[in-house]
Amino acid sequence: MAPSCPLPLPKEFSCAEDYVDSLLTFSTSSVLFQTLCGGVHILDFMTRQPDLYSVVVPEEWRSWFCGYEIGAILDLLMRENLDELGSVEKTCGEDRINQEQSPGWRGGSLPPPSLINYIRDIRKHSLDRDFHEGDPSCFSQGSTTHRLTRNVAVGMKPKKVHEVQHFAQYVDHLTVNIAEQRKHKITHLVDFGSGQNYLGRALASQPYNKHIIAIESKALNIDGARGMDVTAKLTKKENVMRNKRQFRLNKEICEMKLNGEGGSSQPFASARSLEVGKEMKQAEAHHMVQYTGSDGTIQYVKHKIQDGNMPTVVRHIVKGLDKDLFLEPANDLPDETAHDARRFESGSSVLHRETTQDTMPVTAETVSSPVESDVRTLDGHHQSDTTTPSLLVISLHSCGNLLHHGIRSLLLNPLVHGVALIGCCYNLVTERLGPPSLKLPTLRPANARLGRTSSARDPHGFPMSERLATYAYEHGHGLRLNITARMMAVQAPQNWTRTESEAFFTRHFFRALLQRIFLDRGVVGKPTTANEAFGGGSPAGWSGGTQPIIIGSLRKACYTSFVAYVRGAVAKLVDDPGYGTSIEERMAGLTDQEIEEYEKAYQNKRKELSIVWSLMAFSAGVVESVIVVDRWLFLKEHEHIVKDCWVEAVFGYRISPRNLVVVGIKH
Repeated sequence: MAPSCPLPLPKEFSCAEDYVDSLLTFSTSSVLFQTLCGGVHILDFMTRQPDLYSVVVPEEWRSWFCGYEIGAILDLLMRENLDELGSVEKTCGEDRINQEQSPGWRGGSLPPPSLINYIRDIRKHSLDRDFHEGDPSCFSQGSTTHRLTRNVAVGMKPKKVHEVQHFAQYVDHLTVNIAEQRKHKITHLVDFGSGQNYLGRALASQPYNKHIIAIESKALNIDGARGMDVTAKLTKKENVMRNKRQFRLNKEICEMKLNGEGGSSQPFASARSLEVGKEMKQAEAHHMVQYTGSDGTIQYVKHKIQDGNMPTVVRHIVKGLDKDLFLEPANDLPDETAHDARRFESGSSVLHRETTQDTMPVTAETVSSPVESDVRTLDGHHQSDTTTPSLLVISLHSCGNLLHHGIRSLLLNPLVHGVALIGCCYNLVTERLGPPSLKLPTLRPANARLGRTSSARDPHGFPMSERLATYAYEHGHGLRLNITARMMAVQAPQNWTRTESEAFFTRHFFRALLQRIFLDRGVVGKPTTANEAFGGGSPAGWSGGTQPIIIGSLRKACYTSFVAYVRGAVAKLVDDPGYGTSIEERMAGLTDQEIEEYEKAYQNKRKELSIVWSLMAFSAGVVESVIVVDRWLFLKEHEHIVKDCWVEAVFGYRISPRNLVVVGIKH
């Protein structure tokens, strides 16, 4: 069931422990890596003196980059065989590149040895993302991928079809292997953050016929998923029988209320209105999947997942279970998690603090509020099984901390016997440790948003594992990744095409240059000299003491020229109720000619900005590896509960770059 190696290691390593040691050493000792991953932001590129390019990029690299276009530089970073550029020799314990026997590269000089060494370090510390369809380590020997039927694939784009098709088969084989090797059959699959329920719909249908509990916090998504069930012809929309006379009366009363009218019949009509509305909701709530000849079920549960505890969810799977089955003893869990579990067990009014952008208490009433759910078999009959369920928690691209909650559910719920989770949106992950105690120089100015996120100390945030949380290195202890580093970790530079890369290089250049105009016209303040904690950075592009300027998306027409971009961005910003008037006053009088002169004056910076952005995105592959390894280590640290845990690729990186699943199976 589990692969021979618990991590998809780069070719330079054969032992997971050796890889983790090297990964932690590199990520906490390489100043250049720390600078590129969290220490700089692209919007400060044209607002600092000396400029970021000359400060961040070593001089010999800058000289060599002058002779090559950005496309060739990207090839060197991600695709070139480095062994052909010089042999590696060990000198005084360090790698030395011998280039005496190597010819030039692409008609020019060879890359500097320090650049080759850095590229080699990033590559060898990035987890292997290759996926080979039909690989027996991923699926059963000799198995073939089950193609989604046209009905099940309704509403999916090719990327989603690829993800659901392969992950559904992976989950199916995982449940089969658990049943065969552990003699313990998985009865239900719990989908954390089911969204439109593409994955659940595929697993509940033939040939898998699984029992799905689709947990989703947004009613709109649940309604959309149910509508998709009808569109996919997996169920028929139930006819809701209404009293038409009462319905019309109800409508008239509502119109009277809106017009400020009233009457003696209004109390009765209002009460009847509520009764009719309740009947309508109940009738619509019972719309579930209905597909003749299948034994699968889908249970939609509207519930906001606050942590790994799922008592309110489990109670709706099978009624009348012993409540002691809802909570796992938490003797050996991290302090914060165990504390939350004990407080829940004792009925405390506040269970934990869930942090997104702001820290807010979650009350017992919030967590234990009624869960809206209903379940039917796909042939239309209500499920009446009263056996104790055995759950496998799954998720296809859990955003932020949702994957952390899924992993903790394995430890906190006796009925959960395994997890198989694929994460994404690392920028939404919160931070557990707070600012570092010892400071490193950074090129980022002080930033209020970064201060809030790094000081959140959310027990559900990164890092999950005690090994990373207590890891000691030269400048302190506890490995931290700020929001800028985590945002870069969702990039996929290996998938960039020439057209795509040119497009977003242009967007970044336009935005950085607009920041220069903002600085010159007093919209933002002059960058401060920073001596802040390592990893300072502003995802909003704040370069001074004013409020961050967040532009967001613009129409495609705004990217046809820099003039169009400035006009479109300013037109959007002046509508902001907070700082719109101030921006309008400061940007007044800016002519098209002045904008064009800015573009000409800074045109030579476009390539430099593209190089720095490419180095940042390339280096952030190590950031993603650190995040994924941390989740695996967390499971590994609870070996008294978790028997097997591993990470592997489950679909193609070129189609879907967030392709690593974290799996944990209980004893």
